[in-house]
Formats: sequence, C-alpha cells, structure tokens
Amino acid sequence: MIEASFMSTGLEFGFMSEEPQPAVLEPGPETTPPSSAAPPEQEISVVTSEPHHHRRSGVGYTATLALAALGVVYGDIGTSPLYAVRESLHQGHGVMVSAANVTGVISLIFWSLVMVICIKYLFMVLRADHHGEGGILALTALVGGTSAGGPRKLALLTTLGLFGTALLFGDGMITPAISVLSAVEGLEFILPQSHPYILHITILILGVLFGVQSHGTATVGKIFGPMVLIWFATLTALGLYEVVQEPAILGALSPHHGFTFFLRNGWHGFLVLGSVFLVVTGGEALYADMGHFGRKPIQLAWFCIAFPALMINYLGQGALLLRNPEAISNPFFLMGPRWSLTWVVVIATLATVIASQALISGVFSLSMQAVQLGYLPRLEILHTSASERGQIYVPSLNWLLMVCCVGLVVGFGSSTNLAAAYGVAVTATMLITTVLFCCLLIYGWKWPVYLAVSMCGVFLLIEMVFFAANVVKIPEGGWFPLLIGWAIFILMSTWKIGRKLLYRLLQGRTIPLEKLLDRLKEEPVNRIPGTAIFMYGNRTGTPPALLANLDHNGILHERVVLVAVETADVPTLLNSERVEVIPITEGFFRIVVRFGFIEKPELPSVLHNLDLGGVPLRVHESTFFLGRETVIPRKDRLSGMSHWREQLFAIMTRNATDATSFFDLPPERVVELGTQLEI
Repeated sequence: MIEASFMSTGLEFGFMSEEPQPAVLEPGPETTPPSSAAPPEQEISVVTSEPHHHRRSGVGYTATLALAALGVVYGDIGTSPLYAVRESLHQGHGVMVSAANVTGVISLIFWSLVMVICIKYLFMVLRADHHGEGGILALTALVGGTSAGGPRKLALLTTLGLFGTALLFGDGMITPAISVLSAVEGLEFILPQSHPYILHITILILGVLFGVQSHGTATVGKIFGPMVLIWFATLTALGLYEVVQEPAILGALSPHHGFTFFLRNGWHGFLVLGSVFLVVTGGEALYADMGHFGRKPIQLAWFCIAFPALMINYLGQGALLLRNPEAISNPFFLMGPRWSLTWVVVIATLATVIASQALISGVFSLSMQAVQLGYLPRLEILHTSASERGQIYVPSLNWLLMVCCVGLVVGFGSSTNLAAAYGVAVTATMLITTVLFCCLLIYGWKWPVYLAVSMCGVFLLIEMVFFAANVVKIPEGGWFPLLIGWAIFILMSTWKIGRKLLYRLLQGRTIPLEKLLDRLKEEPVNRIPGTAIFMYGNRTGTPPALLANLDHNGILHERVVLVAVETADVPTLLNSERVEVIPITEGFFRIVVRFGFIEKPELPSVLHNLDLGGVPLRVHESTFFLGRETVIPRKDRLSGMSHWREQLFAIMTRNATDATSFFDLPPERVVELGTQLEI
C-alpha cells in the first residue's frame, strides 16, 4: 500500500454521506438521503428497496426452523430456571418460603411469561418486522419511516431506540457470566470440595467459549437446536418428577395467588418482582432473532416446546419447595432423583454455553448493523461461513466481551450477586420497545389512538412495575449494565454528530463535478493509461482525492470511476439490484453499488469485469484512491460539540478499521491520501 500525507482543501475521509442521519432512523427534510457508515470518499448511504425473502414453505421446513430456533432464540430464556425461582425467594427479599408465598411466586412467573412473552412479543411485537428483520433497531427504523408526530418527537423516539440498542450490549456482557456461573455452581452438589474452584472453572469455560469464536459457529450451530431440545426435555422431566409428588402446585396457575402474594407481603413482595423478571429476560433476544427464522417457526418453538417445558419446570421447583422449604438454597439442582444430578449439571453447563454463544453472536450482528447504519466507526468484521451470511466474528468486540465477562465473574463472585445486576437494562429496553411499538401502531399502522394506547398501556404498566422493582438493584450491581449502555450510547451519538460536523466542513471544500468537467474541457490535462477508482458518495460533488491528484500530480487516468456504496434498508439484495453503471462523459463513469444492511461490502468481487464503455474493469489492474483524515479537536469550541466529545470523536476516527480492509480492497492497489481537519 502506498500512503501519501499532505494538506489539501478538498481531501476528506470518514463515514458519512450527504446527510449523516439515516432517513429510516431520523427522517425529515434535512435528513434525506441518509448515511450509513462509510467515509465521505468511501461513503455508504442508505437507500430503500423492496424486501427479498425467499423462505421455503411447508410443515417440515417450518418444524426444522423451529428446532433451530430453540438453540438461538430460546437459549437465554431457557436457562432462567437455573436461578429465577431461587432469587425470587431469596432471604434478602424478606419473604418467607411458605406454601402461600411459593404458590404466589410461581403464579407471578406464569403470568409474566403469558403477558410479556406470549402476548406482547409472540402475538404482537413479532408482527413489526422491517423487511423480515426484527429487534429494536428494526423497530426504530419502522417508526422512523412514519410521521410520528413531527420531527422533534421523531428525534426523541430515535434517541430512545438508540439508547435501548446500547443497553443490549450491557445485557450481552452479563448473560454469559451469570448463565455459565449458575450452571457450574451445580458442581457443589456433586463434589462439595469443588467450591473453591467454581470461579476458576467458570473463567476457564468462558475463556474457551470466547477463544473459539474466530473459528465460527457453523459447525457448533448444527448441534445448538438438538442440544437445547435435550435441555428442554430435561427441564420437563425434572418438573414432572416433582409435580406428580405435589400436584397442589398446579393451583399456582390461577392469577389470584399472585394478587394475594402482594397483599400479604407488601413492599417485600414488590421487591420480589425484580427477581421474577429474570424469567422473561430473553424477550428482546426473541424479537431480535426473528430475521434468522421468521415469525411462525419462533412461535411454534415457543408454544410447542419452550413454554411448556419452562412452566413444568417452574411448577416442579414450586412443588419441591412445598415439600421441602430448605431446598431454596438451589431448588433447580435439588430437583429429581439424586442419581440424575451429574447429568443435570453437565447438560445445564452445555445449555448455558449455547445460550451464551447465541447472545455473543447477536451482539456481533448488532454491532455490524450499527456500523452499516452509521452509529459506530468501521470495525474489523470477519465472516466465518461462506454460506451463512449472519455468521460473523468481530475480534475487538469479542475480547472486550471476554474481559468484561471474566471481570463480572471475579467481581461479583456468585450467580446470586450477579442476579442483582441483571434485569435493569433489559426492563428499560422492554419499556422502550413498548413505546416504539405503540407509536408504530398509531402512526404506521393507523390504529385508533385509544385502542393502541389501551393495549400498549397494559404492557407498559407491567413493565414499569418490573422496572421500578429492578431500580432498587442499581446500588447492588444494576449500575453496571446501565453504565455500559450509557457509555455505548455516548459513543454512538458522538460518532453521528462528529460525522455530521465533518460533512458540513468538507462540503465547503469540494466543487460540483460539472464544474470540474467544464474546467477539464477548457484546460485539458495529461491522460495516462489505466483506471483510477475514487470512492465518493456525493453524486454531484467531486471526490477530494481526485482534486488532490490533479493539483499535485497534474494527471488524469484514461478511465476515472467514481464509486458510491449504498446500504439498503433491507437485510439483503438480489444480484440484479446490486450494481448500476452510469457513463458521465468521455472516460468518466459513476458506479453505484448497493448492499443490504447485514451484508459485508466486498467491493472487488462486485466491481470486477463491469463494462466501462466496452472495456472490462480489471480490479487488480486498477488503482484505488482513498482519503484518510486526521481529526484535530478545536480549542474554541465552536464546532457544536463539547471539547471532550471532540477528543472522543478524534480517538474513534483514529482507531476505526481502515477502508482497505473494510471494503476488502487489494492493498497493493491502494493509494491513501491524508489530511488534517479541525472540528
């Protein structure tokens, strides 16, 4: 790679487009068209397109997808029985393990699953798919495509959606730690002398888990579904073993036990809700993974397998506690016959590893979408499967997650202590999802306001109570996911604001392409053989690298290609929609390349052999001219950002993955031109 550094009034480099905010996320006259996450010279802007989902149909195929969904979608929520009942009746809440209280807690668990998972997510929210994709980012995009009560209200909703997305990163750090640690703690019931080594074993498992991420999940993913199916079968068997011995626990399915629980316990009963919420913490993951499997397979997997298995197990733990209140120390591992304990510990550990793997992969996918949509700088993203587009590996994020997970295990020391930190961020994200969904019903689906508000108001009331119960956890560890979420939100918003400021600065330093072409007609320059490729998203402007090359070298290649990379607001595109070649004038061509927002923008394979006026484009014989900018914070603070944010933005810019790697360009054919810019 050749690199030249000099000052140029027209040179710039960074992720932005004509407008830095995606129209799907922040619409309005001042934000169209939107940007994604590409440098101005290597810009990716967001375009719209019709969805292209060609899922096979048939009962057999749907059942196969439902089985696969078990391992990915329900891994998190499926491991909640390891700790949810134990934490709900923990002595710290001040609630006695009496028959009435046990029945009341199981009733709360049942109706929480019914209201939050069955009705809200499975029946309602899963209908809000953005061209087949789900998750809070997709929901934010759907709301962004509506009027949503005006630009200011829409900007507020967009900010809420972005903050909810950031909170999921905090959840991604806690889930592997609490899941694996709670499973390994079962060893104490087999080998009591293993207690001093529980943390060491947990850290070892987490280290192996994160260490194998670079090899991809293609092979491991094939056994996810069957393994979790075995896990749910184990949950069912353990639960049935206890229920048949104490069938009175079935009365917990009546909601009146939940109401009377609060009447008896008052404030202490309210605090219990913070732990009861642990049974629904996989709801957001359920919605986010919709794009991988579709709505029907996810619903089928829940109602036919996951939900019955979970409730039978929760009822079984309740039945055990009715017979033996002392089992509250760990009701899950004390269920069933003694001889089954070894098997339960082994399968529980495997299930928690699978649940952690699924969540780690989800964080990787979320990061990739954030990069493509312009909320994070370029990251090194590696595809680990040639056939499965969604299987990616983000090295920097992987090791950051590992360090945080290990730190959580060491810092909190037990799954009980970690449970105190778990739930605050997820409840906040669920609240945001409900608000956004209500706005979508009103402004997007044109529901009557009274109907949308009354229905979502029920969910909102439930989740506000859950959130209030989890707020008391903040001093005990709940501050951690909130801190992580807030930090990531600051990073995302700083990146967007900074790119917007740079765009405005650089707009004044370029000239319209028409003026340059007119100047070249009046003052011809020396044309040399070959093809020069300049990446620039502004269809009317002149790439700064092109101006710099003319000013400093006084030459122009025989063929000049201006490439704009656009990110569609759909996950994938057909090859027929991928490329558009537009002749401009003699020797000048504009090529527009489009990618779906979950696709890696690999340019060489797309550009190679395109027809340039009868001459095929040979990528490995062409020269790519890229810009690299060095951001220098201003001291007069007139940029629109505070000085600390300017410094943060400068650091993010310096540490972004270079465009050569991001677009998979041949390094030996790249010339980088650098400049320094003050913001």
